[in-house]
Amino acid sequence: MSTITITLPDNSSRQLPVGSSVFDLAASIGAGLAKAALAGKVDGQLVDVSSPLPDGARVEIITEKSPEALEIIRHSASHLMAQAVKELFPQAKVTIGPAIETGFYYDFDIEKPFTPEDLERIEAKMAALAAAGQKIERLELTSAEAISMFEEMGEPYKTELINDLGVERVSVYRQGGFADLCRGPHLPSTDRIKAFKLLSIAGAYWRGDEKNRMLQRIYGTAFTDKKELDAYLHRLEEARRRDHRKLGRELDLFSFSDEVGAGFPIWHPKGAMLRTILEDFERKEHLKRDYDIVLGPQILKSELWQRSGHYENYRENMYFTEVDEQSYGIKPMNCLSHMMIYKSQLRSYRDLPLRFFELGTVHRHERAGVLHGLMRVRCFTQDDAHILCTPEQLDAEIKGVISFVNDVMGIFGFDYEMELSTRPDKSIGSDADWEQATAALLGALKDSGRPYEINEGDGAFYGPKIDIKLRDCLDRRWQCATIQCDFTLPERFDLTYVASDGERKRPVMVHRVILGSIERFIGVLIEHFAGNFPLWISPVQAVIVTVTENQVPFAKDVYKLLREAGIRVHSDLRNEKLSFKIREAQLQKTPYMLVIGDKEVEQGTVTARYRDGKNLPPMKPEEFVDFVMQECKQFK
Repeated sequence: MSTITITLPDNSSRQLPVGSSVFDLAASIGAGLAKAALAGKVDGQLVDVSSPLPDGARVEIITEKSPEALEIIRHSASHLMAQAVKELFPQAKVTIGPAIETGFYYDFDIEKPFTPEDLERIEAKMAALAAAGQKIERLELTSAEAISMFEEMGEPYKTELINDLGVERVSVYRQGGFADLCRGPHLPSTDRIKAFKLLSIAGAYWRGDEKNRMLQRIYGTAFTDKKELDAYLHRLEEARRRDHRKLGRELDLFSFSDEVGAGFPIWHPKGAMLRTILEDFERKEHLKRDYDIVLGPQILKSELWQRSGHYENYRENMYFTEVDEQSYGIKPMNCLSHMMIYKSQLRSYRDLPLRFFELGTVHRHERAGVLHGLMRVRCFTQDDAHILCTPEQLDAEIKGVISFVNDVMGIFGFDYEMELSTRPDKSIGSDADWEQATAALLGALKDSGRPYEINEGDGAFYGPKIDIKLRDCLDRRWQCATIQCDFTLPERFDLTYVASDGERKRPVMVHRVILGSIERFIGVLIEHFAGNFPLWISPVQAVIVTVTENQVPFAKDVYKLLREAGIRVHSDLRNEKLSFKIREAQLQKTPYMLVIGDKEVEQGTVTARYRDGKNLPPMKPEEFVDFVMQECKQFK
């Protein structure tokens, strides 16, 4: 056979000489495509442009416009960075450097930590190496050959990785004098890496194990062109401006203290008010949908956590204590208490579904390295609920939760994405139960009419779940709502109901949250609104500011009237310049400033000034109350 037949995405076919590569195929179609080719997809597998094509393969040429291109560009950029580091710091040992969702990183073992000035030097060296257009070659070696090569290069981490792989052959990518163990694929040459930026330095333990050596991690990002890179860097700068940790301090919402312990937020008055507003909103919305409010203890006997499977599958994330020589687990979840409520009396099919809702505070042992402001803490409150229903009611209940999420996300103005997370390796329950639970969630997703993705192997240990990720104003995704379908825990806790035929049957349990962690959701709100909260959730809706001390008595009367009407109001009666007091209120992002001078006292009015500087016509305090109430109504 002197030729091979290749099928293209449009189902057309081409005849090529035996041994032809992805690049040869692109060149046979056109010089422009050959120039644009970054990689290929052969029978669904990504390969280098130099890869030979098998007869009968279905092939797609990957260009910058392909969805797979960005990951390949970023992975190649991580190798380019490692090459630059090795040329500037020959003593550095390379470890791993993958592409990630927002760019790439590479970990290095180096005695002296990298500095911001080092990043500038490394980035400049990367630019020079990219401009040189070095060819990127794939080498297929036996593991023994690769180990010998990396030993000679003085790269012990690479030899450790090869030994752990336990395979006969590995692939190595080489560009100039740099070589790296990698599956690939990569770009054909370094000059295809056009737009990149090194972003930050962090510490990282080898293989994520705190017992191993601390490495230096350099984060970077890369895009297909400078315009996309500049847009991303602008979003990063905007994200820094909106950082909830920074704004949390400036707006006096919350704090963290080393004396208290990492991961345990302390809520200040305004932050606690914001939480209270959200929690009251949650209670109201749940009561409207026929949920019962319940409350469970913070610690439960360890035997319960053993029966549930948490002790075996989730113990490393839990805290334990001892009371009267009895072991207790501090709850990381609220489901056990809710099952105890269900078990407290005999249930009939006529009682179902039962929807138990709890704003439950939980504690989870998160590693110090993953803690991040309110987004990842060790103590947080979930808007947690558990629905116990018959199998026949399951579809309607899942759809009801999806509808609930949709309503709430609409109130806050968030769009969202959904994905189905399936059975993980570490799990409990029968295959039949998992299949039934997964089918129930999948059916509800399909009927919702919204797009969704499958996230293989990322379900909870007791059941599959729908994860709902909201998108903020910077197009970032945040995990908030979750719907988990569970046939396993009702069996482990022997939950039953009396069916219409008089037989005892097993209910299904749906675990779900709407906002998720209240702490994380507040962090998202702070960054999404840059602290400029909508009026209805602003912890302070208005601040009264006086021009001189002459207006203080009237200002106090206005303050009392607004307070009694339910307006969240503060007053600034200090003997300071009006401009100074207004500026402070604006920095606190207070929606309205009510200015009171001699004219307002004489007329019995207030002059409302919005935080963006816009002035409203003078109005009576009672009119301002009505104005605020009307503005809040459109959000609730």
